[in-house]
Amino acid sequence: MDIDPTYSGLAIAPDQHALAADGPVGFRFGDKGTHTSRTIMLDELSGLLRVAGSNTTRAEYRNLVVEDNCLGKRTAATRRLTYQRLSELYALDGGVVLFRVLRHLWAADERSQPLLALLMALARDPLLRLTALPVLRLRPGEELGRQALTDALDRGTRTRLNQAVLDKVVRNTSSSWTQSGHLLGRNRKIRQTVVPTPAAVTFAIVLGYALGARGARLFETLWAKILDARADELIYLAMDAKRLGHLDLKVSGGVVEVSLLRLLTGEERRLIHGTD
Repeated sequence: MDIDPTYSGLAIAPDQHALAADGPVGFRFGDKGTHTSRTIMLDELSGLLRVAGSNTTRAEYRNLVVEDNCLGKRTAATRRLTYQRLSELYALDGGVVLFRVLRHLWAADERSQPLLALLMALARDPLLRLTALPVLRLRPGEELGRQALTDALDRGTRTRLNQAVLDKVVRNTSSSWTQSGHLLGRNRKIRQTVVPTPAAVTFAIVLGYALGARGARLFETLWAKILDARADELIYLAMDAKRLGHLDLKVSGGVVEVSLLRLLTGEERRLIHGTD
């Protein structure tokens, strides 16, 4: 699969401060990640967002998990750790641009939720991001080889992970790609094609936009490749997203213009140096 590294989703946009780890946009960079101990935790995220309101604060998310035990964890220590890992992966803070957009799109279409969770986790977990290309390069029906993930993680972390940790990251990332629908199977992981939705396309566009892509490039980023569809198919879905009120789109003479004025506030666009 040919992915332009400039728009792979790994490049840093002009405002490096805004894109710092745990900054107001929401990306995380480096060579550490939650997948040393957890997967994308789709069931836990779904359960939490099911009981949380659209304007729930970060403190209230913590109370739901830790104090109210909305996820049914057995011990206080497990509840605290669950909240910590979920906040690492998803921020759980309406003041973080990516989480606010995720929360908005999550409620719009239940079918999109596994892909939305994966896209957000990819933006926030560098270890999971390192495994993207080995998965995306597989053809439908091909089996994912453990060594492909191991090699990608070794290269990306400069062999920082010892064998025990590396084995756990491989297991957890394989599980995450299964939860998102990209892989099928318990022991043998077989590649399958996911079905993108207008909400998932919108979120992929937001992620690419935040990292500097514009126009037709928004449909060629790593985030777009996650959706297993050609650029023209994604543009068609973006037209549906326009009808649903998520964004504005113009396609004329091969020129593609995307505006996120409907979705991002003026302050959010300023944070990521966005222009329409």
